[in-house]
Amino acid sequence: MAESKTILIAEDSSVILNLTKKILELQKYRILTAKNGGEVIKQVENNKIDAILMDLNIPVKNGMDCTREIRAHENKEIASIPIIAVTGNANNYSMQDFKEAGINDYLPKPLDFDALVLTVKKYTA
Repeated sequence: MAESKTILIAEDSSVILNLTKKILELQKYRILTAKNGGEVIKQVENNKIDAILMDLNIPVKNGMDCTREIRAHENKEIASIPIIAVTGNANNYSMQDFKEAGINDYLPKPLDFDALVLTVKKYTA
Protein backbone atom coordinates (compact mmCIF):
# COMPACT_ATOMS: atom_id res chain seq x y z
CA MET A 1 0.00 0.00 0.00
CA ALA A 2 1.05 3.58 -0.61
CA GLU A 3 1.25 4.29 3.14
CA SER A 4 4.59 2.56 3.40
CA LYS A 5 6.05 3.94 0.17
CA THR A 6 8.59 6.76 0.27
CA ILE A 7 9.05 9.10 -2.66
CA LEU A 8 12.05 11.40 -3.00
CA ILE A 9 11.24 14.61 -4.86
CA ALA A 10 14.37 16.22 -6.28
CA GLU A 11 13.24 19.71 -7.28
CA ASP A 12 14.74 23.17 -6.78
CA SER A 13 11.48 25.10 -7.39
CA SER A 14 9.66 25.48 -4.06
CA VAL A 15 6.32 25.96 -5.84
CA ILE A 16 6.58 22.73 -7.87
CA LEU A 17 8.07 20.88 -4.90
CA ASN A 18 5.24 21.87 -2.54
CA LEU A 19 2.49 21.14 -5.06
CA THR A 20 3.95 17.74 -5.94
CA LYS A 21 4.45 16.93 -2.26
CA LYS A 22 0.82 17.82 -1.42
CA ILE A 23 -0.58 15.73 -4.31
CA LEU A 24 1.47 12.68 -3.30
CA GLU A 25 0.74 13.10 0.43
CA LEU A 26 -2.97 12.99 -0.43
CA GLN A 27 -2.21 9.56 -1.94
CA LYS A 28 -0.64 8.55 1.42
CA TYR A 29 2.98 8.55 0.25
CA ARG A 30 5.78 9.54 2.61
CA ILE A 31 7.74 12.38 1.00
CA LEU A 32 11.41 13.26 1.25
CA THR A 33 12.84 16.23 -0.64
CA ALA A 34 16.14 17.35 -2.12
CA LYS A 35 16.81 20.79 -3.59
CA ASN A 36 20.03 19.78 -5.36
CA GLY A 37 21.95 16.78 -6.64
CA GLY A 38 24.17 16.54 -3.56
CA GLU A 39 21.10 16.18 -1.33
CA VAL A 40 19.67 13.50 -3.65
CA ILE A 41 22.68 11.23 -3.09
CA LYS A 42 22.58 11.82 0.70
CA GLN A 43 18.86 11.00 0.82
CA VAL A 44 19.18 7.73 -1.13
CA GLU A 45 22.06 6.60 1.07
CA ASN A 46 20.28 7.44 4.34
CA ASN A 47 16.68 6.38 3.63
CA LYS A 48 14.76 3.55 2.04
CA ILE A 49 13.28 5.19 -1.06
CA ASP A 50 10.72 3.51 -3.32
CA ALA A 51 10.89 5.98 -6.23
CA ILE A 52 12.51 9.28 -7.17
CA LEU A 53 10.93 12.19 -9.03
CA MET A 54 14.06 13.76 -10.52
CA ASP A 55 14.02 17.27 -11.90
CA LEU A 56 16.73 17.25 -14.57
CA ASN A 57 17.74 20.88 -13.98
CA ILE A 58 18.65 20.82 -10.29
CA PRO A 59 21.81 22.59 -9.08
CA VAL A 60 25.09 21.02 -7.86
CA LYS A 61 24.60 17.81 -9.88
CA ASN A 62 21.93 17.71 -12.58
CA GLY A 63 19.29 14.99 -12.69
CA MET A 64 21.02 12.98 -15.43
CA ASP A 65 24.31 12.90 -13.47
CA CYS A 66 22.47 11.99 -10.25
CA THR A 67 20.69 9.17 -12.06
CA ARG A 68 23.97 7.79 -13.44
CA GLU A 69 25.53 7.98 -9.97
CA ILE A 70 22.58 6.15 -8.38
CA ARG A 71 22.66 3.46 -11.11
CA ALA A 72 26.39 2.93 -10.46
CA HIS A 73 25.93 2.65 -6.66
CA GLU A 74 27.48 -0.46 -5.08
CA ASN A 75 24.28 -1.07 -3.06
CA LYS A 76 22.02 -2.89 -5.53
CA GLU A 77 18.87 -1.76 -3.72
CA ILE A 78 19.88 1.88 -4.20
CA ALA A 79 21.03 1.26 -7.78
CA SER A 80 17.61 -0.12 -8.72
CA ILE A 81 15.33 2.63 -7.30
CA PRO A 82 12.85 3.65 -10.03
CA ILE A 83 13.68 7.14 -11.29
CA ILE A 84 11.08 9.31 -13.01
CA ALA A 85 12.55 12.35 -14.76
CA VAL A 86 10.59 15.57 -14.50
CA THR A 87 11.57 18.26 -16.99
CA GLY A 88 10.31 21.36 -18.71
CA ASN A 89 12.68 20.80 -21.63
CA ALA A 90 12.36 17.12 -22.52
CA ASN A 91 13.03 18.21 -26.11
CA ASN A 92 16.69 18.51 -25.11
CA TYR A 93 16.73 14.76 -24.44
CA SER A 94 15.63 11.67 -26.33
CA MET A 95 14.13 8.54 -24.74
CA GLN A 96 17.49 6.97 -25.65
CA ASP A 97 19.31 9.57 -23.48
CA PHE A 98 16.94 8.77 -20.61
CA LYS A 99 17.45 5.00 -21.03
CA GLU A 100 21.24 5.33 -21.20
CA ALA A 101 21.26 7.36 -17.97
CA GLY A 102 19.00 4.78 -16.31
CA ILE A 103 15.79 6.80 -16.13
CA ASN A 104 12.68 4.59 -16.01
CA ASP A 105 10.10 7.13 -17.18
CA TYR A 106 9.54 10.84 -17.55
CA LEU A 107 6.88 13.45 -16.93
CA PRO A 108 6.88 16.79 -18.77
CA LYS A 109 6.39 20.11 -16.98
CA PRO A 110 3.97 21.64 -16.36
CA LEU A 111 3.06 18.53 -14.41
CA ASP A 112 -0.21 16.79 -15.09
CA PHE A 113 -1.08 15.67 -11.57
CA ASP A 114 -3.21 12.72 -12.72
CA ALA A 115 -0.28 11.46 -14.80
CA LEU A 116 2.03 12.08 -11.82
CA VAL A 117 -0.07 9.90 -9.51
CA LEU A 118 -0.49 7.14 -12.12
CA THR A 119 3.23 7.08 -12.93
CA VAL A 120 4.29 6.99 -9.26
CA LYS A 121 1.76 4.21 -8.57
CA LYS A 122 3.08 2.25 -11.56
CA TYR A 123 6.61 2.19 -10.08
CA THR A 124 5.64 1.68 -6.44
CA ALA A 125 2.91 -0.95 -6.84
